[in-house]
Amino acid sequence: MKYVVVLGDGMADWKIAALGNKTCLEAAKTPALDKLAPHSEVGLCKTVPDGMKPGSDVANMSVMGFNPKDYYTGRSPLEAVSMGIELKDTDVTLRCNLVTLSDEKNYEDKTMVDYSAGEISTAEAAELINFLKTKFDDDIFTFYPGVSYRHCLVVKNGSIGHDLTPPHDISDKPVKGHLPKGKNGDIYLNFMKKSYELLKDHPINLKRIKEGKNPANSIWLWGEGTKPMLGNFEKLRHLKGGVISAVDLVKGIGMLAGMKIIDVDGSTGDYNTNFKGKANAAADALLQGLDYVYIHMEAPDECGHHGDPAHKIYSIERIDSEVVATLLERLKNEEFAMLVCPDHPTPCACKTHVSEPVPYLIYSNVKDLGNGATRYTEPEAAKTGALLPEGRLLIEHLLSVNP
Repeated sequence: MKYVVVLGDGMADWKIAALGNKTCLEAAKTPALDKLAPHSEVGLCKTVPDGMKPGSDVANMSVMGFNPKDYYTGRSPLEAVSMGIELKDTDVTLRCNLVTLSDEKNYEDKTMVDYSAGEISTAEAAELINFLKTKFDDDIFTFYPGVSYRHCLVVKNGSIGHDLTPPHDISDKPVKGHLPKGKNGDIYLNFMKKSYELLKDHPINLKRIKEGKNPANSIWLWGEGTKPMLGNFEKLRHLKGGVISAVDLVKGIGMLAGMKIIDVDGSTGDYNTNFKGKANAAADALLQGLDYVYIHMEAPDECGHHGDPAHKIYSIERIDSEVVATLLERLKNEEFAMLVCPDHPTPCACKTHVSEPVPYLIYSNVKDLGNGATRYTEPEAAKTGALLPEGRLLIEHLLSVNP
């Protein structure tokens, strides 16, 4: 039996008036999922435990079957693991975004214009972070370039417990009231302020402005954590597993769980990603010996953060036509079960994550699991009455499907 998870990050949404009071899932044309829904278990699942923030780190860990309350130590350490950074038990890591801030004179008066600096290219970002390294790195603080706007700061013998705000939580809002606080808060804020002075006139940013793109004119520090530990997926589930994602934190979870990381050319983390390439890579891996593959697609989440329902719908439709449909065709001669779900909702209206339960669909070609849904949407999932109180139960339901 083969198992595959199709994870559309942030895919769930609220009803949008401009869409005729429909969610993006309702508005999207999803013929493959429409065909599966009447024969699938469809319901809602609470992926974010009470008292925890609805980050993609917590929610993906939950969907992968690990209770975040037992294993979660912060977001940035998961990314650091994926980036190949060797962490000591006494190290503290922070996510370092390249962001676009407005141009008021005082840093405290600026607004978060773009948490991703226009989804800056990895090559441009590496040059900027390496430039900052020459100004900031010392025996305690070390910056590491990552992918696009996502980077890392490692603090030797650091401390946790700071008040740090994810930049995507304050899109289009003043940064005042959301600046770092705590033991190292002044140090982190000083890095951020100095980075603005160093980056605002950097040649890369002057070129981006000339091209009509958002400049990466500041860093933003958040998501602190310490070295994480996870259980081994194969030992826990007795399955050989793999992970496909363009996002470091999801890769990091997979690496910590001892799963195979499958890289796909053209994986970007946005709506231009290689959707079909991910599906084919997953099918290849399953047909060549893996038992379980977790396919993560960041695109719907990015669109939600940008308040862009049109491209969110586009992303959902490509997940349907290029991922779900491809998997159904490639695996038709295998006995398999498929889970389709988001990790958390990212409503376009609020441009950030929320903790509400997400709709899920579990389909198998070996038995009919239908429980009354006619489509895979939030209202249809609610209508069935199926409600899983913990995200880690999703994998239990998926793996319970047997011939």
